[in-house]
Parts: sequence; C-alpha cells; structure tokens
Amino acid sequence: MPKKKTGARKKADKMKLRQKDIQAGGLEGRSLVDFPCNTLMTCDKCQRLQKNRAFCYFCDSVQKLPMCGQCGKTKCQQRSGDCIIKHVGTFTTGMAMVGAICDHCEAWICHGKKCLEAHGCACPCIDSMCIECKRTVWEHGGRIFMCSFCRYSICEDDQMEHQASCQVLESEDYKCGSCNRLGQFSCLRCKLCYCDNHVARKGVKVEKGVALKCPKCMFELRETKDLCMSARKYGVRAGRVIQLRTKMMMAITSIENHDFGGAGGFSFGGGGAVERAETSSESEYESEEEEESGREKS
Repeated sequence: MPKKKTGARKKADKMKLRQKDIQAGGLEGRSLVDFPCNTLMTCDKCQRLQKNRAFCYFCDSVQKLPMCGQCGKTKCQQRSGDCIIKHVGTFTTGMAMVGAICDHCEAWICHGKKCLEAHGCACPCIDSMCIECKRTVWEHGGRIFMCSFCRYSICEDDQMEHQASCQVLESEDYKCGSCNRLGQFSCLRCKLCYCDNHVARKGVKVEKGVALKCPKCMFELRETKDLCMSARKYGVRAGRVIQLRTKMMMAITSIENHDFGGAGGFSFGGGGAVERAETSSESEYESEEEEESGREKS
C-alpha cells in the first residue's frame, strides 16, 4: 500500500502547484474554469445546475453550504487565523462563514481578511461581458469562458458557436490588407492578415524573442500556417440562393397584382358586375312603364 502523505508533504505539493501558476503568468496562465467563483453549483431547492453564486439564478434561494469565491472553502476551521469574526474553538459553516458578496462574480466571500482584501481587485470576472450576446454574469446563470483564440469572454450559451466561427477572416482571401502579398501573420481579433512589410508599425521597435503585435488593435499576432484560418466565401451556392430569393419575390408580387375576378372584375363575357346590375334595373323600370301605359289605353 502507498504511504500516507503527511501534512508537510501536502504543503510542499501545494507550494509546487502555486509556483507553477506563478511561473505560467499568475491569473493569465490559470484557466478561468479553475477559479472557485466560476465553478458549477447545484441549487439545494430547485436542483438546477448553474454557476457558483450567492443566490440561485432561478429561485433566488440561499444555499446551505455557500462556497467562498476566492479560496473555495465551505467550512472555516481556522481557530486562530486572519478571520475578521473570531470563532475560537468552533468551526463555522453556512452564513456564519460569509463575509461579503462580490459585485463582479456574484459569489460569496468568506470572512477571512486575505480573501476580502484580495478578491475585489483580482476577481477574474471583472468586465466579463459576453462578446456575442453582450450579457454580464448577473444577466445569465451559466459560467464564463475565455476564447482560446481571441481571448474574449463568452458565456456558456454562445461558447460553441463562437469557437466555431472565431477563425474566419473578414476578407475573401489570405492576402495582406495593404498589398497583394500573402499574409503570413494573422490577428484573431481584427480577423486580418499582414505580410512581413506591413506587420510592424512605423516608429515601433521590434524586439527579438517577443511576439509581434497587431498594428490595429495591438493584440498578439500568430502565424497563419499554425492556425486553421478560413476566408469568407461567396460562391455558386450564394448566387443560387440570391436567384431563388429574387424568383420568390417576383412570384409574390405577381400574385399580389393579379386580378382573380372579384366584385369589380367578375363577368360572364359582358361588362362588370356593377354595369350589369345597373342595366338590369333600367330594363325592369322600362318594362313596368310599358305595362302601365298599355293598361291605360285599354
């Protein structure tokens, strides 16, 4: 059987993981899904899966065991720590462990001094508005993701759709926007390609070992050959669709303008219905006058 890990061993393993995160770039190198304020939560009342938040998105109920959005704990066991509310000799859970609610991620923050001071400025959900639907964390119940190509925030509803259409250029070919040369570098935010001559802005010094920046938005450029970029195509299929639409519009207009022989146009070979009605009334009136005149003569 494997040996049981001691407390010092567990502490050393956590320190190694923390050092890896620091070397990878801190918050930038850490995935957005790994943060406690962006984990999944199941409501105790309605049993619906949603993002970790103070109140349920569907029924507005408070959870029995709230999770801290900074450290991820649901039970405070610090007998003599940095807790603002001292609880010597007792463990706290539920609302006794809660200290605040974050305005950015809508999650509970425990009453630890470190969590209360650090989470407000280091929350990963700051300015996390979905690039597709323009919704924030308070307007949808799902988690927040970050696109691996353009590094924009996207919600859980539009995640798959955005990832599928993110590597599509705005132009119809892979040529540079300033010349007709083939673009070797692509910007995944502007959806444009640049050649070697137009990739660097005038007056900007290019450093060795540093990735090139987009001249338009200053986002990090990547080589087109390393990506699965595709260009917008307006081929035969689009032309056929346009032709079908024009034919349908012509058919609709012809149907609207066609006279199906209503009250004004219906006839049995002669004039219209109104004319026939007028002539019939006149003939009846004349026949009645002739009858009256014949009776008077007799």
